[in-house]
Amino acid sequence: MTQKTPSVPKPDQNETMSRRRDDDPAYNDACRFIIKLGTAVHSYGPSAARLEAYLNGVTETLGYRGVFRSTPSEITFAFSKPGQLWQRTHIAAVPVGGYNMAKLAYVGDLVEKLVSGEYNLSEAYERLDEIENMSDPWGVTAYALSFVFVGIGFAGLIQGNLWDIGISGLLSLAVYIIVVIADKTGGRFADALPFVSAYFAGVSAAGIKLFLPELNHTVVTLSAIVILIPGFMVSAGIIEIVENHVVAGSARLMAGLVYLIKQFTGAWLGIATIGLLWSSENGAGGTHSTGNEIWLYIAVLFLGLCFAYQTLLRDFVWVVISCALSFGAVSISSTLLSANLGTLFGALAAGLFANLWARTTGRPTSIVLIPSITVLVSGSIGFRGLVVAAAGQTDQGIDQFIQMFVVALAIAAGLLVANTILRPKVTL
Repeated sequence: MTQKTPSVPKPDQNETMSRRRDDDPAYNDACRFIIKLGTAVHSYGPSAARLEAYLNGVTETLGYRGVFRSTPSEITFAFSKPGQLWQRTHIAAVPVGGYNMAKLAYVGDLVEKLVSGEYNLSEAYERLDEIENMSDPWGVTAYALSFVFVGIGFAGLIQGNLWDIGISGLLSLAVYIIVVIADKTGGRFADALPFVSAYFAGVSAAGIKLFLPELNHTVVTLSAIVILIPGFMVSAGIIEIVENHVVAGSARLMAGLVYLIKQFTGAWLGIATIGLLWSSENGAGGTHSTGNEIWLYIAVLFLGLCFAYQTLLRDFVWVVISCALSFGAVSISSTLLSANLGTLFGALAAGLFANLWARTTGRPTSIVLIPSITVLVSGSIGFRGLVVAAAGQTDQGIDQFIQMFVVALAIAAGLLVANTILRPKVTL
């Protein structure tokens, strides 16, 4: 008995013609450019919503259709021609990126030139490679100073005494050295960075307190590692969930919480290592920051954020104005209303300014929005809550940890209201 070979259905004429049209070099070049653009920009810091909307807008400008899904670890690209049913799909694994406002600005300028016809696809593709290989506008010294400035500014902002502020700056510089070693070493040491850096800050602050009783070791530990605390990641995750980007937001939120727990574990063990030798009470001595000095520390904090995010010099003034507006809105609203409403109005001010600035200049919104939201973020609140809970004050610690999520939701609400009042331009 002979076995009948199953017949394979032949593709219909439309499908055959569609596959032949996919050999179109212009279509292939456009797909390659969009994939390159998405994977490059992903590492510069835009949210999933902004990246997906931007890629969709650029694809339509090139004459094609696209559907994109971005998560912290991968991007899904789906392309099709007008009137074509089936799609060409590509999934690209991407490393967890940082924030680089300079390269983000360069990419924004590149796309504007592509749309205006100043660049063709081949030239734009080569320009993306050039941007990716560019050195950061602020060198090693400025990046190291960003750690010091953020540490000093934060310690002064939470009204640490002069010893707290000075030692926070020194330990922040040491944390920077650990970060550089982790980047060069990679592997397990890089994975252990949140634990190692926090442990070093905790054991150092606790050890110095043996000789300087008025030091507040909790403030110093927190300030030394605050630039690494993933407060923005936690807030950005909740914002993306609120914006219905559940997969990307959940991944970002969980990554931030895991990073935060690693830091807490390191800091707690570091303090506990020395804690056997002295009382756990924090000193309250020393000269605390006055009202006028706080503004100086705020300015130092803003400057540190500009260096940390690799902000171009031409954008410095706008970033500082955005940070000042958000912080001022928080301060005034918190005094007149409540702390949570203050955060909401701070995010509202930051969102409105960023949308207006992007519409006026045509530059990526994230350049001014991300630093100003960083000023509002809640990661340090959650970190302090964990520290307080570990010290035995469980109820107070849990309240502070939950407050981190309340602050993040207030930021999300403020940005949503800002986008409703002034529709944002589709930018990175």
